[in-house]
Amino acid sequence: MKKFKYTDFTEASELIAQMLEKKEVKKALTRSNLCKFWSKIAGKKFAQKSRPYSLMGNGVMVIACENSIVAQELMLMKFQLLEKFKPYLKSLKMNVSDLRFDSKKWII
Repeated sequence: MKKFKYTDFTEASELIAQMLEKKEVKKALTRSNLCKFWSKIAGKKFAQKSRPYSLMGNGVMVIACENSIVAQELMLMKFQLLEKFKPYLKSLKMNVSDLRFDSKKWII
């Protein structure tokens, strides 16, 4: 693509490349990708009634749950869920050491 002599516009591809180099953007994309895997990890039944809410700095992922019953069921499955997370975490080079289930964070 030609650059015009009378302008100093930057191409969109250059702007995107610059943004993707920023640490904060990389971190947000990685977290977003991890959240996409939730339905595979939790299963179809629980994926409809829960979703990742946030990832705290100490490796704790907060899962928003539709109600306290769903939160309790997922709490009982916590260790199995963490095991299912491992391959995804390894590929994304992330650390999730614990899951916290919270029905107060559920937003329709």
